[in-house]
Amino acid sequence: MLDFLSDAWFEQVEQFGQEAGELNLPPALANMVINLKVADAEQDIEANFANGYLHRGLNADATATLLLDRKLLMSIITDFDMNEVMGAFMGGQIRVEGDMTQLMALQSARPSTEQKELFKRIRANTNMA
Repeated sequence: MLDFLSDAWFEQVEQFGQEAGELNLPPALANMVINLKVADAEQDIEANFANGYLHRGLNADATATLLLDRKLLMSIITDFDMNEVMGAFMGGQIRVEGDMTQLMALQSARPSTEQKELFKRIRANTNMA
């Protein structure tokens, strides 16, 4: 098992994503490119959500950046609960820089069966401690 958000973890996620192939994402998720700045006790981590999963580093095509902490991101990825995301946003646990248009589409977006399977595989191989 690899530590959540470590370099090795991002490499494994990329490999799993390639092996998964077409994720049949709904349009709101298929077109989404969002940068993430994750506050962590040891170091801040930059990542992006594109093509249905997380990638290391910022993406120049992103229209918005989410600022959140590692624990909240871990919870979001574990549960993939859009209500939790919206609650965290409304509660100030997630701050947004840039265009919020894509984020509003998330309210009704639901992951595809293929994306759920990919996330299950990622979680099963991730040390979430």
